[in-house]
Amino acid sequence: MLAAPRLRAAGTARTARTLLPAVGSAALAGALVAAGYAVPVPTDATDFVKVAVVQGNVEQPGMHFLGRPLQILDNHVAATLQLAEDIKAKRTPKPDLVIWPENSSDLDPFSNPQAYDRITRAVRAVGVPILVGALVDGPDARHVQNEGIVWDPVSGPGASYTKQHPVPFGEYVPFRAELSKVIKRLDQIPRDFYPGKNTGVLKIGPATLGDVICFEVAYDEIVHDTVKAGARAIIVQTNNATYGRTGQPEQQLAMSRLRAVEHGRAIVTAATSGISAVVAPDGTIEQRTKEFTRDVLSARIPLRDQLTVADRVGTVPEWTLAMVGILSCAVAIALGRREATKAKGQQ
Repeated sequence: MLAAPRLRAAGTARTARTLLPAVGSAALAGALVAAGYAVPVPTDATDFVKVAVVQGNVEQPGMHFLGRPLQILDNHVAATLQLAEDIKAKRTPKPDLVIWPENSSDLDPFSNPQAYDRITRAVRAVGVPILVGALVDGPDARHVQNEGIVWDPVSGPGASYTKQHPVPFGEYVPFRAELSKVIKRLDQIPRDFYPGKNTGVLKIGPATLGDVICFEVAYDEIVHDTVKAGARAIIVQTNNATYGRTGQPEQQLAMSRLRAVEHGRAIVTAATSGISAVVAPDGTIEQRTKEFTRDVLSARIPLRDQLTVADRVGTVPEWTLAMVGILSCAVAIALGRREATKAKGQQ
């Protein structure tokens, strides 16, 4: 008769030991989510800059988006010349700077005089600096560099930023010599992208902005380092044509919204084929384009110097949470094994 109460008590104790860690983990997760809403997100600013974002569009989506040589560059030149006409006719305000997307020049302007002349014509027509996205040959015959180049209407090309984090199997081929023997499609990437070494903080007209190229917006440390180095707003130059009409452009825009809130900075996304957008420091999408259309966005964006909590603490919370998660799993496994051994011994 005494066995039943003892068994019930043992079962209750075992259930409590099993549930307590789960309840504690859930409570911790809920507290962390709630704490996020308590962190202030400063968005005030006293300085502003007027920008124009040019989306020239591409000939076709997919792997072969480039079309014929100079097609993409001509699209962006034409859209910029139209912008210059609209400014002259006072249909749109004159910006302080213009932003072109990644790969807006499909040929190296430093080795191709036609590309150089076309860009110079567009810059002089609009009369303000343009941040041009271009693939630049070098530093050797086996590599190419994905760059954002500040092109001035008077002095021509100047400061530049080289993408630091090329995409494996998209912009470079790991173990190329070995894999190319068995995967012939890798020949479609004839040269590897050479990674840059510095942050993309650039003086463009009156503003100090941070250039981030394409999926670099997904990497915490690149955006964090760019803001810490003095970027007052963030530019994301991207070419989404390869992934056109998939969820990728929307996904990348969501990442820009996250970075805006994280760093309290306006984010301007310039895409060849969409989605180009202007995101406020609080994550609000103020303007956006449709995919596969030629369009120009004009906006007045805030310039900020204040650092957020995320800027100051960096990746410490992420590593702390990761370690807590690993240790929690280890404790749960150890408790489970101990309970199993105990139960086996009582049989």
